[in-house]
Amino acid sequence: MFEIHVSAEFEAAHRVVNYPGKCDRIHGHSWTVEAVVTGTELDELGMLVDFKLVKGRLRELLETLDHRMLNELPAFANCNPTAENISSFVYHEMKKADFFQSMPHIKLKQIQVWESPKSSVIYTED
Repeated sequence: MFEIHVSAEFEAAHRVVNYPGKCDRIHGHSWTVEAVVTGTELDELGMLVDFKLVKGRLRELLETLDHRMLNELPAFANCNPTAENISSFVYHEMKKADFFQSMPHIKLKQIQVWESPKSSVIYTED
């Protein structure tokens, strides 16, 4: 089994509505997001999938969150934009990438989101 890891960053503000503490106030993070893709077959070049494809889709997706107030985005209209909900959102959007459809030998294993260097969450479908 091969696993590739690709990460990208974005800056955004949010608030955790009804949180019993400071996080109920608007504040920002320098978020880091990592996508992990797995598979067992390599292509004719010896690659599982080109890093460029995965990185490009991840950056494109994170651009929609960058320098935004996450609570105002439709994706978080019915939930707080916590690291948990951001990781689920990114996972499900990332999974729609064309290369996952055209390369059935690869799978999006997980999305990991750090809201700080020491605090992260991992989302998987398994």
